[in-house]
Amino acid sequence: MTWPSGILSTLHVTGHRLTPQRELVFEAIAESHGHVTAEQLLEQLRARYPHLNKSAVYRALDLLTRLDLITQTDCGHGRIEYEMHRRPHHHHLICRACGKMEEVDQVSFVSLKKSLQSRYGFQADLDHFAIFGSCRSCQAKVRKTISTHGVMS
Repeated sequence: MTWPSGILSTLHVTGHRLTPQRELVFEAIAESHGHVTAEQLLEQLRARYPHLNKSAVYRALDLLTRLDLITQTDCGHGRIEYEMHRRPHHHHLICRACGKMEEVDQVSFVSLKKSLQSRYGFQADLDHFAIFGSCRSCQAKVRKTISTHGVMS
């Protein structure tokens, strides 16, 4: 993998080196093209590098997250999931019924961020998060059940 200069400079400017463990973790996340858990990363990396230290993977994830090179989100599966930090930022709408996940760009949340700042003096970090609810399809199924059977039981 050719390392983008921004990643190498971020590590250098913050006084960190590109260690083999950090490189492996970053490459695995970049190749995943989506969300991946620490456990999935560890399993994937240990298939190639059986002696890879679990704590090294977790330390690499922590550092890469703090440096804003990767993002972490709770997508409702009971564990944190990681993905490449993309610009512009994006968020996720997750249906509790069917599990469908849809990406939403940050433009949808500009007014919320301004409102939180003006009303509460709170500077919200709205870089990457998940909102849970019901997708259009599942809402239609509920409406159909109600209209067919009168009231849901």
